[in-house]
Amino acid sequence: MAIDYSLYLVTDSTPAVLGGKKLQDVVRAAVEGGVTIVQYRDKHSETSDMIDMARSLRAICQNRGVPLIINDRVDVALAADAQGVHLGYTDMAVARRLLGPKAIIGVTVSCLIEAISAVGAGADYLGIGTVYATPTKEDTKSIIGTTGVREILGSIPSLGKQVSTVAIGGINANNIQRVLFKTQATVNKLDGVAVVSAIIAADDAKAAAQELRELAAEPSGFISGQLSQLEEVKDLLGRVNAVIKEIGIRKPLCHNMTNLVVQNLAANVALATGASPIMANNGDEAPELAALGGSLVINMGSVTPEAIGNYERAAQAYNACYQPILFDPVGAGATKLRREAVRTLMGNSYFEVIKGNENEIRVLLGDGRNQQKGVDSGDSASSDLDKATLAKNLAVQEQCVVVLTGKTDFLSDGTRTYTIRNGSEYLGHITGSGCTLGTTIAACLAVHREDKLLAALSGILMYEIASERAGVREDVKGPGTFVPAFIDELFNVAQSALKPSATWLASAKVEVINVKDTDDVEQIPGGQQR
Repeated sequence: MAIDYSLYLVTDSTPAVLGGKKLQDVVRAAVEGGVTIVQYRDKHSETSDMIDMARSLRAICQNRGVPLIINDRVDVALAADAQGVHLGYTDMAVARRLLGPKAIIGVTVSCLIEAISAVGAGADYLGIGTVYATPTKEDTKSIIGTTGVREILGSIPSLGKQVSTVAIGGINANNIQRVLFKTQATVNKLDGVAVVSAIIAADDAKAAAQELRELAAEPSGFISGQLSQLEEVKDLLGRVNAVIKEIGIRKPLCHNMTNLVVQNLAANVALATGASPIMANNGDEAPELAALGGSLVINMGSVTPEAIGNYERAAQAYNACYQPILFDPVGAGATKLRREAVRTLMGNSYFEVIKGNENEIRVLLGDGRNQQKGVDSGDSASSDLDKATLAKNLAVQEQCVVVLTGKTDFLSDGTRTYTIRNGSEYLGHITGSGCTLGTTIAACLAVHREDKLLAALSGILMYEIASERAGVREDVKGPGTFVPAFIDELFNVAQSALKPSATWLASAKVEVINVKDTDDVEQIPGGQQR
């Protein structure tokens, strides 16, 4: 009989997670709510007590046709007549001999070498993780994230044996769809997810299981706009004006979470493009704002615990509504605190667009060789191909659109990669130019979800061509006079887009840049790509 791994419950009997509830009651409610397989894990009880509990859980699961797996203890599995065991990847030979060929044997793996060993030894399924940090295991292996899960999934078909897979580690209702979406490999995907605290610690285990089952089963809204569409530059440029025009017609909300220094400029830029800005750094406002159908910009200017908490709550609110988020990891590599903030936000949120300079993009890829001195990218010895490869690799890793900014901008969705060589030199001499580029891109994302790369390209071109037009005006004498002229030209471009014949795009400098497939790129420690 085929095993349904879609919602895999791993029990935890510790007071910190189970509380004062009875484990049997929680498991009964969980299987009624839709859990499809249960693993009984107990590292502290006496063997006799474990056998009694396992037999009790076996009866509960059997009534619903749900398999019961025992963690580590083959003796307990035999005594309780459980359907199988879950082991460390080196323990399988004895288990198979004792339990027989029909037993379900699962193995935890956190890297490709372990996966190859487990499949070769005859594992029926792999528990891949740890995806996110979790307090439920004291011996937690290295955190591999969704990228590590996807790399293992992508390699399994070449091993010559069909094996089922579940992801485990910190998965809950807030991130289950994001995990399923971001772990999809070209030739393989997860068969399910394993959860612990999301059900065991819940006040209502049945309701928690039902919610997780429904979220896992329904199509993810993150998929919208992810598939590659137009590729030729002329075809993309032919659609840009329509995107800009739509901003003026719909006037979407553009929610900015940014520092006080930039807020005024960001609000004026959004207004000039035709969007409706709000500067709101309190994450508790986000659910109501996300429901209005706009977009969110998270500009990581402040990394206090309060700020990070606000960013997280806002991102969760917009993710819940499948509304687009642009993430700007300002100064990501400057300090340990910022690097940790980036890991937290990337781990707990999905961003449709990530915008950063070369150093910031490197940090997001796990390359921390050079410490960033501040928010500026600094001098770079990288070639255009190097930078394009960085953008493409991060786009593949995060299943999103990436904008790598600089004198030349690089834009990629993991399939299509382009260079954009527009923009005035004055942009490098004013505060907040990078932040407000994010505002402009986010306004385009709010009105065009069908092709997120096209939306990002539209925002970049609108912003940078307007800056060029401002920079050559006779009334512009330097950065101080550039800013008001720039706001004027953004407004003029937006107004031009509303007319039947818009000529502002004639100066667009966009080219395709060919980047080798990410399967061929060099790997750096931690499973990331370089």
